[in-house]
Order: sequence, then structure tokens, then C-alpha cells
Amino acid sequence: MGPRAVPCVLRYVSNKAVDGVLRMNRPLLKMAITAMAGSLLVCHSAFSQILPPAKKAAHVEITQGPSLEFAREDLAIIRWTTNNPGGSDEHFGVVHYGTDPGNLSLTVKSHLRLNRGHPETIFRVRLDGLKPQITYYYVVTAIESSGKSDEFRSPVNQFTTPAPGKRIAAYPEPK
Repeated sequence: MGPRAVPCVLRYVSNKAVDGVLRMNRPLLKMAITAMAGSLLVCHSAFSQILPPAKKAAHVEITQGPSLEFAREDLAIIRWTTNNPGGSDEHFGVVHYGTDPGNLSLTVKSHLRLNRGHPETIFRVRLDGLKPQITYYYVVTAIESSGKSDEFRSPVNQFTTPAPGKRIAAYPEPK
């Protein structure tokens, strides 16, 4: 038997076996397809509802920080905590920074999804492209995904990036 005979025999056996299974189980197959389609089209109402935005806080304030969480010669992570601002679940922590405290012209923002069940929100924003052993000045704020401000702004803070190969870790690193 040559190499061409094997696929032909397998195709014949395979087709015959599949046809027999489909004939015997056609009602079960229809029922399974119907059940699957139904579960995709109809889901529990609790899963299909989109919750309205949480009530906006009357006053958002920084309760901890802002402070330097971590720094290398080329990056830093700034961290701060506020009471939960409410409003849209989608927020951004924003850091305005620069090397002159009177000209904080660089801006970085980091996405955050609020947890409605928590009274506080921790923001963490990463600053990339920094130079070693340079003092940077910064202020922090937050905005909703629409761009609406949470109406707080920190005073000007500062940090100095470490020398190449060094790092600053103000918070314990996860193990």
C-alpha cells in the first residue's frame, strides 16, 4: 500500500464514523447548540446591568503623601492616597513635574479604576526618562476619564534621582 492509500482509508472510516455519530446524536446536538446560544443571548440581569457612577465626594483631599515610592536613575514612582473621589470609576492620577519648581511643564498620568467599596484610593504614577542625580519638582492631582478634575492639587514636592546603579525604595517591594 502506497502513501496515498492511507489517507483515503482513514477518510472513509472517519466519514462513516462521523455520519453514524451525527445521526444517532442529532437531537442531542441540536439541544446543546440551542442551550449554548440561549446562554449567550440571555444572561442573568445582575451581570448585564451597568452601574451608574458613584456619588461624587463633596471634597477630595490627599490623606497621605504625595511621596517618592521608588526611584532609579531614569525613573521614579510617585504615590499618594486620597479619600475616594467617587464619580466615574475610570480615573487618572496626574503628576506635573520639571527641574524648576516654577515651571512644571512635563505631565504624566496613570490609569486607575476606583473601587466603590473602599473609602480611600491609592494613586501611583510612573515618571520615565529622568536623568541621574537631578532634583525634580512635582505636584499631583487626579482627573476622571472625561477630563473633569477631582479638584485637589498638592503643594510642590521634590526628589532627587539616585546615581546610576543605585535606587531608592521608600516602600517595601513585593516578594
